[in-house]
Amino acid sequence: MTVVSDPQNETPYLSILRDAAAEQSTSRASIACVIPAYNEEDTIAEVLTSLLNQTRLPDVIHVVINNTDDETFFIAREFAGPHERTYRDLTQLTEVFVHDIGVNKDKKVGALNYGFAQVSDDFDYFLGVDGDTVVDQYAVEHLEKEILSDPRIGGISAIYTVAEMDKKGITSKFLTAGQRAQFAAFNMDNLLRGRNMAVLGGQCSLLSMDALKNVMVDNRQATPWVKDSEVEDSLLSLQIKNLGYATKISARARASVGGMTTLRSLDGQQVKWNYGAIDLMWPGQRSNTPGQPLHPNLRLRWSENISMVFNILTRISFLMLLAASLSIHAYVFYPVWLIPPVVAIILNLRIALSIKGKTGKDIAFALLAFPAEAYLWLRMGHFVRAWSKFFARNETDNWAAQARAERGAGSAHLMPAIVLAVIAAGVIFAWLNMPVNVQSAILSVGWPVLYITTMVQTVFMLRKTLRGHRGFHA
Repeated sequence: MTVVSDPQNETPYLSILRDAAAEQSTSRASIACVIPAYNEEDTIAEVLTSLLNQTRLPDVIHVVINNTDDETFFIAREFAGPHERTYRDLTQLTEVFVHDIGVNKDKKVGALNYGFAQVSDDFDYFLGVDGDTVVDQYAVEHLEKEILSDPRIGGISAIYTVAEMDKKGITSKFLTAGQRAQFAAFNMDNLLRGRNMAVLGGQCSLLSMDALKNVMVDNRQATPWVKDSEVEDSLLSLQIKNLGYATKISARARASVGGMTTLRSLDGQQVKWNYGAIDLMWPGQRSNTPGQPLHPNLRLRWSENISMVFNILTRISFLMLLAASLSIHAYVFYPVWLIPPVVAIILNLRIALSIKGKTGKDIAFALLAFPAEAYLWLRMGHFVRAWSKFFARNETDNWAAQARAERGAGSAHLMPAIVLAVIAAGVIFAWLNMPVNVQSAILSVGWPVLYITTMVQTVFMLRKTLRGHRGFHA
């Protein structure tokens, strides 16, 4: 079902609006906004209101509702039709179209491609905004200015953060703070790398229509987005980069996205993201992805994965060595072991302070140390689950798995803890049955290796802690 205004029955006022819109579009670049929406009844009104309150209105907005069984369509259709806004004595016009495409087996990818088909011939830029993303009042204006400033830019992403949730409960508050810190660290890394963005996030990105069409030609695709990728925005970003375009993060445009408030939903989202990234990174997974595995857009991915491997090894090794030493009364505390957690707290605090619109919860999350460490353990579990699924070659629909998790179904998020408990029990049994001389030998080698590895990690953390942020805010 599609809700549109009918040109055959226009009032004189609407005709004037259309004529003015046509004149407006000839004097500046034209931007078409597409919002893929899946069960977004709680957020779609706020999303559309934020877009209609922009200092630079998109020239048209298409809401593409798919696979939805809630009230999203009925809420969105209240916005359908022409809209007018005056800002700084300039009257701008836009029109909202609402499409309900029903059951869509290609999910978000299908919704994006449907929206692209509506606008590809008439507009210069494609603004993708998720159905739970609220854009800052100046976001579209900043994105347009930045992409027009350099013809080499094929796409530019807003700086996004997780919105503060109204939900009560310590778990939702903890997960929201963790996601805000995670996104801030990711954004700052990209801002300080020449504002080069490996992933033009689907949350809020402005893409050149020429770049999208060239991706289709160069990769022999019928559509810009393809359904065989778990992370459609990462693959598209990589393909845009392959064509010689720059992919950037904005220095000023901002957007707030909906976060995950339960362990299940966070696991579903993060495992899908990690799995999709691995699928792109691993050599030979994409025949149309030249340069694997060291493509410029994939190097940061490899760096993040290697860093996570070291985080897992050092933490598990420390716990195992500590327990082993205590079991034979051989543990001696050295103050030098306080250096890594102190550096980590300072780094987390710097990240928290870099967040625009930071709250006391963001600061407390960093200073208290335990919340940040607990959230990292959750991410480690997601990381292990994603790699395990990849190597097991299980044909699973990770989009559907995330949707089930968001509805509160499934228990896969408990698997890392169960596996860790089983491994720990096996290691404890083996340790207790070893001769004392073998135990001592293991400790005499294990502690120095862990010490050196931890110090190297600390140096990298210290480097991030001391680097200047050059006025950027995450």
